Amino acid sequence: MTREEKAQVIEALTAQLAENPTIYLADISGLDAGSTSNLRRACFKANVKLAVVKNTLLAKAMEAAEKDFGELPTVLKGNTSIMLSETGNAPAKVIKEFRKKSEKPLLKGAFVEEAIYVGDDYLDTLVNIKSKEEVIGDIVGLLQSPAKNVVSALKSGGGKIAGILKTLSEKEG
Repeated sequence: MTREEKAQVIEALTAQLAENPTIYLADISGLDAGSTSNLRRACFKANVKLAVVKNTLLAKAMEAAEKDFGELPTVLKGNTSIMLSETGNAPAKVIKEFRKKSEKPLLKGAFVEEAIYVGDDYLDTLVNIKSKEEVIGDIVGLLQSPAKNVVSALKSGGGKIAGILKTLSEKEG
């Protein structure tokens, strides 16, 4: 690979690191062709981009990126694949599901919404991270709850002010 080609790869990786809020580093070495194909298919279905990268080039891309990857570059040893996603827990779910049938992929580390996780021990933690959409859904549900109480009070109170007030006071007590 020429210097120019390396520079182009680093530039492309730097752009990918900048564009994606979720970056996982995994070890998929030892997977046979069929398993690798199945993993790629699972990633595609979960809207996760998977690519094998050279550690030195990825390390240079991380240095060039505007994000602070903390100790994440220290895991760049051996075989490294990068998993990119818009959803924080999608790559973790793919890894966890895939590991029901295989020992790999191993989670080396992750960068999720500016938080850094190093090591396979964090897989379950990452699976349980809620996406922005899930958190917004939870908040909307919580905000709707008082409105639902008022609506049910209106219905059970028979539409009369005294009945509505009585029902609401019973709900508060």
